[in-house]
Amino acid sequence: MIDNVQLNAEGKLKHFITIEGLSNMLLTEILDTAESFVGMTDQQIKKVPLLRGKTIVNLFFENSTRTRTTFELAAKRLSADVLSMSISTSSTSKGESLLDTIRNLEAMFVDMFVVRHGISGAAHFIAQHTAPHISVINAGDGQHAHPTQAMLDMFTIRQIKKDFTQLRVAIIGDILHSRVARSQIQALNILGAAEVRVIAPLTLLPAHVETLGVSVSHNLTEGLKDIDVIIMLRLQKERMTSALLPSESEYFKCFGLTESKLKIAKPDAIVMHPGPINRGVEIESKVADGPQSVILKQVSNGIAVRMAIMSMAMQPQGGV
Repeated sequence: MIDNVQLNAEGKLKHFITIEGLSNMLLTEILDTAESFVGMTDQQIKKVPLLRGKTIVNLFFENSTRTRTTFELAAKRLSADVLSMSISTSSTSKGESLLDTIRNLEAMFVDMFVVRHGISGAAHFIAQHTAPHISVINAGDGQHAHPTQAMLDMFTIRQIKKDFTQLRVAIIGDILHSRVARSQIQALNILGAAEVRVIAPLTLLPAHVETLGVSVSHNLTEGLKDIDVIIMLRLQKERMTSALLPSESEYFKCFGLTESKLKIAKPDAIVMHPGPINRGVEIESKVADGPQSVILKQVSNGIAVRMAIMSMAMQPQGGV
């Protein structure tokens, strides 16, 4: 089981590969720890010495802006040394295997890998084969999971709404190809959300999606009723192997979030988006930049949440 790989003998976080199988207590500990880091942005010196002397390698096999940048900032604010690998110019582009790359980096005495990879299970594979003292954080793998994004989303929701047990959350868009959506659904259910609702055309939903612990709607107008939190997803055209939609304009007409459609949800509903945003495709600019949007707050919170996860994964083991 993946969750056994993630936890050490004392039940503490060792790796962070997926939210699946983790407890409410552990997720709450991540959120509480992140809370302690939020105020650092107001300090003159935005650093703590928790990971001084540690080396963290950002191993990104896929392009990223927000995730990679916030991981770098988070590591530096924990006083770690950070190496960001440019995979397109690394030895993997010359035929070196993933395991060979890991072994060579281990020989340089690194302490953590932050991994983004296009193949589902890559971070889990690395966690199984890396040296015992090294922690692995999944920064997104294939269509499988993006657990740190989901946790920064949960942190943002808790900041504003406080209690998950009263919330009805709608996740809208390309559920089929979204690793973020899967992690969000798992986190929301573990944290006790009253309802997790997915709203999408049939072609953008995985088979048997109800088994993930969600209710399903194919109509945005109906699906937004009584919703407290709206999470928009982008169309992941790079992962689509066939024409799943008639056109982007038709998709926006049916599933794009506009000011008028937002009024169907609760008056104090918040609007979220893990990014990058496709304006005019899944969301109107007036909504993305509007008073109910917390999209930029999500980005800011990503630093504190990733600081929390990295510091928890690298805490001393067994009193050593």
